[in-house]
Amino acid sequence: MQITDRTATAEGRERITLVPESLDDLWHLTYVLEPGDRVAADTTRRIQRDDEQLRDKGGEREPMWIELSVESVEFAKFANRLRVGGEIEQCSREDQLGFHHTFNVEEHDELEVEKVWKADQIDRLEEAVEAAENPDVAIATVEEGEAYVHTVAQYGTEERASITSTTGKGEYARPRDELFAELAEVLQRQDVDAIILAGPGFTKQDALDYIADEAPDLVDKITTVDTSGVGDRGVHEVLKRGAVEEVQDETRIAEEADLIDELMRRIGEGAKAAYGPEKVAEAAEFGAVERLLVLDEHLRAERSGDGDWDVDADEIIETTEQKGGEVTVFSGEFDPGQQLANLGGIAALLRYRLE
Repeated sequence: MQITDRTATAEGRERITLVPESLDDLWHLTYVLEPGDRVAADTTRRIQRDDEQLRDKGGEREPMWIELSVESVEFAKFANRLRVGGEIEQCSREDQLGFHHTFNVEEHDELEVEKVWKADQIDRLEEAVEAAENPDVAIATVEEGEAYVHTVAQYGTEERASITSTTGKGEYARPRDELFAELAEVLQRQDVDAIILAGPGFTKQDALDYIADEAPDLVDKITTVDTSGVGDRGVHEVLKRGAVEEVQDETRIAEEADLIDELMRRIGEGAKAAYGPEKVAEAAEFGAVERLLVLDEHLRAERSGDGDWDVDADEIIETTEQKGGEVTVFSGEFDPGQQLANLGGIAALLRYRLE
């Protein structure tokens, strides 16, 4: 993410000019943009006229500048875009004011966002800016007869390849090499700075030896990790063991896994922890919250008025920060976030127990 300009406007609002540079950045914006925000960008549009109340289906789309009041935000992961819809408030063509428009924001599209920014939203933008400097990571898990390649992104892990082949040694050495060759080819296609090669037994070392001979440019990127499984199970083991964190200093997934593990340990022991909106709000008022854990999906729902909490989410965050606590917003895309959802979408690690 690039932030190219920041300008204070009226009534505590600030206008920030952003350039998303990756899918991760578009994902971040999903949880920054809210109904009522103003978003402006250069775009194209088929002209819609007041007298017809219908789009002119003929002709080409006309380029124009539009500022809209946000009504909906959707991260279309598989379309590589963020859809931001709302009513046109300002436009380079005045006859388009009041109509509905949707921005299809893709990587490297510049947009301006004006709103009253909350502290966690600014933190999320700064995290996205810092993430641009972090290495992209691929996890390759391999055992006899099968190999999988996943990439690690801030919106989750994604399978890129599933490879199967008859393998063995001696007379079956050639099919085994074919598996390794296809694995090396897939890894070369991934534009990553680091590769974790994982799996049970010695197969991963044999794969590494093959790659060293046939694709030596990959070797310096590779770290090996022992796991008992491959595929999704192997990837989960890699994440749990902190292997990604070793090659990516600030990995959101690793941090969330550690925090949720500590939370579950404390809950199991009846120790310093609270979960659920009311209990966490009470802990925040007492100044007992050391680390607040809140799910992005719940936070967005509460801020848009679609949530079901009886307490104010922003008040909990503000009170926590005012009394020296830290706040981590979890992603619903990861297993830790799903565990947090089962606890009501909000929890806290406490400085002391509340009776």
